[in-house]
Formats: sequence, structure tokens, C-alpha cells
Amino acid sequence: MLSQTILTLFLGLAYLSQQVESVGFAEELYCGLENCYDVLEIDRGEFDKQKLSKLYRTAAKKHHPDRVRTSDPVKAEAEKKFRLIATAYETLKDDEVREEYNYYLDHPEERFYNYYQYYRRRAAPKVDLRLVILGTIAAISVFQYWSAKSKYAEALSYALTVGKFRNQAIAEGVQRGKKVASTPKFPFRGGYKRESIYDTLIWQCIVLPLNTYHYIIWYIKWTMKYTVRREEYDEEAKLYLIRKHMGMGENQFNCLSDAEHYEFLDEELWVKANYDEWKKLKDQEEREKLAKSGKYKRYKRWLKNNEGSTISFLDEED
Repeated sequence: MLSQTILTLFLGLAYLSQQVESVGFAEELYCGLENCYDVLEIDRGEFDKQKLSKLYRTAAKKHHPDRVRTSDPVKAEAEKKFRLIATAYETLKDDEVREEYNYYLDHPEERFYNYYQYYRRRAAPKVDLRLVILGTIAAISVFQYWSAKSKYAEALSYALTVGKFRNQAIAEGVQRGKKVASTPKFPFRGGYKRESIYDTLIWQCIVLPLNTYHYIIWYIKWTMKYTVRREEYDEEAKLYLIRKHMGMGENQFNCLSDAEHYEFLDEELWVKANYDEWKKLKDQEEREKLAKSGKYKRYKRWLKNNEGSTISFLDEED
């Protein structure tokens, strides 16, 4: 009984395998059981793309459903023929699709691959991906610009309420012959600096090749000067190494005051060992300062009484 079941299963698998590997047109692909070239009455060996549109119009006009005024079955057949003509035209007019179709005609035994090619093409997005990427970059750039503009206006509004900044605006206005400068320019840095097209993503994409070239040149010079010839670091190189040790971006590092930069240089933080020691001391100072904070002590008591919960707090200034 078992051997008979196994034999039946084997014969069934053999039959399915034969059906899968059988050659010929697939009803679900392209023009179904017909050849797209024959549908448009085109000789594949003498295919001329320049004449394709004319042949399509001729066939479509000849078999257009509106020309049929008889019974419904005949009209339905005409509509089916018209759709077939349109499918044949869409298949042959695109060079890549026509190449895939020609492969399908020449290799009907590769059924799975032909199915993949056909449905991959149908599922591919119709919109040009390049336009989507360009539109996304443009939208992000506009958002960046207006966000920076809003933040700068917010910082400017606040600065005019602070005495020393207002006095600076008055001094600037006096130089211009006005009582108060209408648009004073404060040296805001970081996230509140003045908006600029040069800080947007679209500009960064435009200058990326140039920036890449400059970086390569800079890296070669750096290697030759400080690695090969082993020259002493100048101030700019020292600040670069310090910024690298701190893990800061260029704009973030430049937002620090000149006094802080000079402090870093005095501490010789471009030397990794010196930076590690300095960082260790700074972290210890922060922990000691935090331990003396009244809000932090209240937080610790609250956390002890509410184990597993967290709250946010602000450090008190000494």
C-alpha cells in the first residue's frame, strides 16, 4: 500500500514537472497565446521602430470596437482584439520590454525566469525615480531654509529684549544714522544662525564633487606634511585634532568661544593622552556639580521612592 502511494506521488510530481517545463506561450504573459509581432503583422526579422506607430494605428483603426454595430458577442470579440493590439504595441515600442519579449520567444523553456521578468516590469514604478529624488531633496532644502529663518527670527526677537544685545543694536543704528537698527545683525551661531542657501541639502549635493576633491587634496597634504615629513602641527591642525577627539562637527566646534579654543590649546588636547585625562577630569567635575544640585538630590529621592520610573530635571546653577 505504501509503495503504491509513493509511486502515485512520484508520477504526480513528474507530471507537474513536465507541465512547468513545457514550452510555448503562456496565457498570462504579454499577448497571451499569440505572437505580438503577428498581432501587428510585423516581421520580427525586419522590425522597424519608426514604422511601429503607423502599423499600430492602422490595426487599431481596423479593429476598433466602435466600428462594430452587430450583436454583443461580436462586439466583445472586437474589444478583446483591440486590447490585444494595444498590448502588442506597448510590448514592442519600449526597447527594454521588447528585448525581454524577444528572450521570451527564444527561450520559452525558461518559464520561471520569463514570469519574473514580466511581473518585475509590471510592478516597477512608472514615475522617474530621478524626479522623485530631486523633488525630495528640494522639499527638504525648502524646509531647512524656512526652519533656519524662523529660528533666527526667534533668536533675534529674544536678543532685542536683552540689554547688552539691544545696546549693540542701538550702536549699530547710530552708525547707520538711525535710532535703532531695523535689522541688526547679531553673530548667532549654531542652530540659531542666520538662514543661508549654502546650508541646505540641495546646495550640499551640488558642491559634493568639489568638496570631495578638496578633501582628497587636503588629506594628501596632511599625510605628506604630518605623517611623511613629521612636521610639527600648526594651530589649525591642532584644533582639527582636538575637534576630532571631541567628536564634534566643524560648525559645532566653531560655535565654541575663542577663549575655549585657547584653553584647549593651552591644555595641549591635540595629544590623545592629554585629551583623555582632561576629559576624565571634566566628567568628574560634572558629577561633583551634579551631586551638589538640589534638584538632582530631589530626583534621586524621588527615584528611590518610585523605582523603575524616570523624570526630567534641570541642574541648578551654583
